[in-house]
Amino acid sequence: MADIALRLWGDQDLWMLHRANSAEMTAHLNGPETDAEVVDRHARYLRYVETGEARMFAILQEARAVGSIGYWHLRWNDHDVFETGWFMLPEAQGQGLTRRALALLLDDVRLHRGDRRLLVAFPETDNPASNAVCRGSGFRLRGTTTETFRGADLVMNEWVLDLADSAAS
Repeated sequence: MADIALRLWGDQDLWMLHRANSAEMTAHLNGPETDAEVVDRHARYLRYVETGEARMFAILQEARAVGSIGYWHLRWNDHDVFETGWFMLPEAQGQGLTRRALALLLDDVRLHRGDRRLLVAFPETDNPASNAVCRGSGFRLRGTTTETFRGADLVMNEWVLDLADSAAS
């Protein structure tokens, strides 16, 4: 099994956001962003890492960047929670790496969670891979929600993980 690790997001990671901005990779996110939006996302990730506002990571397989994962503050259902999201580049998909990266992320979340008890994820309902990652990582399906994302409605599952539950990793 290949070594996998997380590294805080850095200047060298902009290329991954450009690679992940294809029609194929954004099919469950209402399509790609503009180049300017990708550059802005990268700048936000760098700022988040610098300020501690969020924790954004490159996923490394054998020391090579193959995706991204992170978590950030969210107010959800009248609770202060963390939200998580990820992507895996096409050449690294289907190997179980996202679930392994999420397990590493959960260790980090638990170290930095303060009084936040919940981690939530909102994959599109028709995204079997991301929903399987949630299901296989101990999240509980709470329902669905529809939000406007990138200018169109996006129907998402609401997955919730209790961070205090040490068995859910």
